[in-house]
This record gives sequence, structure tokens and C-alpha cells, in this order.
Amino acid sequence: MKLAILSRNSKLYSTRRLVEAARARGHTVRVLDPLRCYMRIASDGFSMHYKGKPIAGYDAVIPRIGASITRYGTAVLRQFELMGSYSPNPSDAILRARDKLRAHQLLAAQGIGMPITVFGDNPDDTVDLLSMLGPPPHVIKLNEGTQGAGVMLTEKPSASRSVVEALRGLYANFVVQEFIEEAQGADLRCFVVGDRVVASMRRQAPEGDFRSNLHRGGTAECAEAGADEQEVAVRAARVLGLNVAGVDLIRSRRGPLVLEVNSTPGLEGIEQACGVDVAGSIVDHIASVG
Repeated sequence: MKLAILSRNSKLYSTRRLVEAARARGHTVRVLDPLRCYMRIASDGFSMHYKGKPIAGYDAVIPRIGASITRYGTAVLRQFELMGSYSPNPSDAILRARDKLRAHQLLAAQGIGMPITVFGDNPDDTVDLLSMLGPPPHVIKLNEGTQGAGVMLTEKPSASRSVVEALRGLYANFVVQEFIEEAQGADLRCFVVGDRVVASMRRQAPEGDFRSNLHRGGTAECAEAGADEQEVAVRAARVLGLNVAGVDLIRSRRGPLVLEVNSTPGLEGIEQACGVDVAGSIVDHIASVG
């Protein structure tokens, strides 16, 4: 099988592991910087060049597209799809997952549990908007933030109003959610490949913080996801159209709640915490369906 990995940096852990896993299984693989791919779009067909030379004939493409290049990166991936390449995470699925508001609407419509979320645009409605959510603490999230950036906790109504008004002044897109206190700064990352959870880890926020992201100083340990948690994780990925996803759950009194569905989950933390060949599972899945 001829594989391409869309990644801006071939030295990143996740990219390297995917290359190693593919080659170990006898596949040919090439890392392509999506920003160096350029496209010809016409009614008579689609074509693409990379660094001055035509590229075509890839059986499958694995997207490792960072949030900062979502628009162009998904356009490149869509071009590959139109040229006949399979992707475990199609371009439209990535766009659905990257938009937190859209993702929450789609998940809630399918009855998937999540923290109560409110969204509004007009500053005249801020007080009523927050009353729809209930008393603080509140979690305020930028709509396209990643790795815990742009996530804030407010503990008083006046603080919630101030943050909301400040973000509106910056024309930022954001949502406001209830704070699940009983989780005590921990969440569960379930790594979904195809129709199953191949590994899961419990992430704990550092003292004094509520964000458990490893990039924010959180710690991780391998953890067993319960049957209900695995079912929710697989369903959430499927609703968004993803075959490879990091589904972040929080354990609450009313069951597992989905915090986020990550379309480009990192492999380093979960492989090292659990000792599982997640990269190999991704390549095996692609080989079985691509």
C-alpha cells in the first residue's frame, strides 16, 4: 500500500511512529508538508503538485493537520479524496471536530452526554445567557482552541460576565460550559481506531489547575475505560465521521460526558503511558479498509 502522511514536521513523535509502523508492515510511506502541496481544480479532473513535481496514486492519506492550518490542510486532504485516496479522517469530519460548537450540537443531537453548554453573540444577552447555564463555576472555551489553550475557569458571576465581554470585544468565538467539580481535574482520553478503543489513559491536572492536557503540565497513566465509556467514545467518533480520534471524557455523577473529540490526537502520551502500538493499529485499520 502506498501511504502519505500530511504533516508539517517529519520529526514529530506521532509522524515518526506512523512512518515506522507503516514500513514495518511493508507499506511505502512519504511525509508531505500540506503547505507545499498545491492543487489544480477543474471540471476535467483534479491534480496536485508537491515541491514542483506531480504527486498521485496514493492509496491512503493520514492527516496530521495542526489547528493553525485547518483551512488549507483540509483543502489539500479533500483534493486527495477527490483524486481517489482513502483517509481514515475525511476532510469534512476534521472540520466538524475542530468547530467545538458544531461538534457539541451534533453530539447532543444523538443523545451523547456532555457538560451543559451555552452560546450567544449579543452582549446585551450575557446575563440571560449565563442564567441558562446556572451558577458558576463556569468553563469558558475558545471555539477553536487546542491543547488546553483558551480554556478558562470563572468562579463568580461577575468574572464570567467580564471574560465573556472581553472575548466578545476581541471578536472571539467561544462557548460556556458547566464545571464538573466531582471530576477533580481528571479526564479520560480514549483513543478510538475504527470501531473500538485501542488504548485509554487517565490524565490529571497539575495542582492549582483544572486542565488535564499534558501540554499544560498534566500527568497521565494507563487506565481501563469501562464498557459504557468505550461505547460513548466510539459513538462520538462515529457521529463526527472520524475513524481515528482521541475522545476526552469526564467521569460525572450522571455518567461519562464528552469534553472534546480530537481529530489529530497525539500518540506519544498514550503510547508511553500504556505501552500500546497505537500507530500500528491505525496503519492496520487503513490496510483493512483502504
